[in-house]
Amino acid sequence: MRVVIAEDLFLLRDGLTRMLQAHGLSVVRAVESGPELLAAVAEEQPDVLIVDVRLPPTFTDEGLRAALTARRSAPGLPVLVLSQYVEQLYARELLAGGTGGIGYLLKDRVMDSAQFVDAVRRVAAGGTAMDPEVIARLLTHNSGDGAVAALSPREREVLGLMAEGRSNAAVAQQLVITERAVAKHTASIFQRLGLQQSDDDNRRVLAVLAYLNR
Repeated sequence: MRVVIAEDLFLLRDGLTRMLQAHGLSVVRAVESGPELLAAVAEEQPDVLIVDVRLPPTFTDEGLRAALTARRSAPGLPVLVLSQYVEQLYARELLAGGTGGIGYLLKDRVMDSAQFVDAVRRVAAGGTAMDPEVIARLLTHNSGDGAVAALSPREREVLGLMAEGRSNAAVAQQLVITERAVAKHTASIFQRLGLQQSDDDNRRVLAVLAYLNR
């Protein structure tokens, strides 16, 4: 798997590079600015981007803007965003494309290397990896919207865990229910959100995006 990293802090950039390489991923470019990120994407054609929201020179949203530009030039390009804070506008803008391969993690939660690499792999495969705090903020904001409001409290819990990228088995363990019960809840979620019969992995991603992007 070919990875491009955009992070202005040298120690974090170097640490992420070493972490990913230790787990068998190839970091083909590690840069510190938006223009360098776009150049790296064009030249390296990576499988996934790992991008800090705030990059030089203004440290506002250069990283996100560069990631969005990269996704427009390479539709569906998987992007995992790292941020110091929960920034709802940025999260919603990232999700607005309605396609998978999206992650949004808080930097101070990147503590477990195996979990982080799993999130990178999941996003690269077209899935989602959303930080629980980001999900909570977005769901609070979206709680009154149409199909979202029709979901039961348990279905909202299940979908929130799905957004974190958890499997049915992991959801069942977290909620202390059976996998069969989780399967029933997910089937109900797909129906309420109007997702037609298709590959379940794809429908999980579409359900998460529909839920968070309303």
